Order: sequence, then C-alpha cells, then structure tokens
Amino acid sequence: MLAVACVKQVPDTTQVKVDPVTGTLIREGVPFIINPFDTHALEESLRLKDRYGLRVVAISMGPPNTEVTLRKALALGADDTVLLSDRVFGGADTLATSMVLAEAIRRLAREEEVAVVLCGRQTIDGDTAQVGPGIATRLGYSQLTLVDRIEEMDLSAKQVRVRRKLRTRSEIVAAPLPAMIAVTREANRPRYPRVPMRLAAEDAVVTLWDNQEMKLDEETVGLKGSTTQVRRIFSPERAKGEILGDGLSNPEEAAQLLVGRLIEKGLLNL
Repeated sequence: MLAVACVKQVPDTTQVKVDPVTGTLIREGVPFIINPFDTHALEESLRLKDRYGLRVVAISMGPPNTEVTLRKALALGADDTVLLSDRVFGGADTLATSMVLAEAIRRLAREEEVAVVLCGRQTIDGDTAQVGPGIATRLGYSQLTLVDRIEEMDLSAKQVRVRRKLRTRSEIVAAPLPAMIAVTREANRPRYPRVPMRLAAEDAVVTLWDNQEMKLDEETVGLKGSTTQVRRIFSPERAKGEILGDGLSNPEEAAQLLVGRLIEKGLLNL
C-alpha cells in the first residue's frame, strides 16, 4: 500500500524581493527550498513506512528544476518520486493545482492501493491551506487537517486515528482510509539524509509525467483552469516604531509613557 507525500518547491521567502514597479517577485538569484511544512508531511510518510511497511511515493508539480526537491525526498527514504511538469500546468491556482495532483494520485492508485496522502498544513508562498483539502474532495478521501499526531493506523480495518490540534484544545478523530492528512509542524522532527542515500538519490530516476502522459483537459489546468489570479504582490507599508524612555533601567517610567501615548492616540480609555 502507498503513502503519497505531496511536496512543493518554493522560493526561500527570507530572500525574496519584490519589483516596486511591476509588483512581481524578483526570482533571479533566489534559492528554492522544500516547503517547510511539507518536510513534516514527508517525514510522517516515512514514519508510516517504518511502522506499517507502506511504500512512499513523493509527488510534486512544478518546473523541471523541481527534480532537485524530489531527489532530496529520495535521499530521505522515499521509494519513488513523480514530477508533474508541463507548461500547461504553469500559473495554476489552488483549484487547478489540486486537479493535477489528484489525477496523479488516482493514476498511482490504479497500480497500487493508496492508504494515505500526506500534505503539509500550508505553503509559505501561498498560505492558503487549500490544496490538501482540494485533493481529498476530488478523490473522495477522508479529510483530516491540523494533525499533530497519527495515533494509530489499522490497514486491515482501513481506519486511521489522529490527533488534531485546535486553537484551545486537541481532539482525537477516527476516519476511514484512504485519507488525506495535513500535518502541522508539531507532528514530528524531520530526519537528515544519510550519505549513502544521498549518493544513491543522485543516480535515481525521477518519473516525469507531462500532460502528454496525463491527458488532462487544458481548460481545467494551469492558468486556464484557475478561477483566481494574483494581480499584484507588494510589501505592506508599516509605520516606524517608537522607543519610549529607557525601559531596561526604568520600566515604570516607560510604562507611564506608553499609557500616555495610547490615551493620546485614543487607543486606551481610563
């Protein structure tokens, strides 16, 4: 049975700059990384492999250089990888992205039963948290989000029990398999690749599925299949901060100044 880990290659947002004229990202010279949330999804799939003997397939949709990200997944212990790359997939929003990923998982399921799809809670470049639920909806899988621990998985009974981390509490939820599980950063601590596996990953084959292979309607994928578009990206303007007094040596004076300033701005009524 398969555990499918969905990973995305994203720009390192600590180094992204925005063109002040066009409002678009300046991508030249910007390094790309695995979406940090997806490293936890991949790690959780590898833990399921260790616990239940599942076979792990890492999939990603992106440009050809996304192959580097998938080789990192192989180095960590993924058994196979699939890169979904075609110009017609470009410019996709979350709706069109989940369309392609869901179809790829459906194709994998024809060859081997899929037990679970692991996704990160969200991506650092979009922050929508919509792709995982979109995959689950399209495939008719159980949908479990905000998961910080997989308690137990019963493959014979086709049941999974997880803990979901909510704002003020946690809850234990059971659901039938197959399931899409979106994990949080608290779910695990990702492992490091071993040198022999890193070397083996360099020579491994990353399976490429373009649209000639996928045979998807071009009106439903990429920019054409997207119902939303990013018109402009910009850095929000922030007012400069103000230091009131010397809070380190005289906190009482600083507190009085702060209260006075809040009253002055109408933000505090006494």
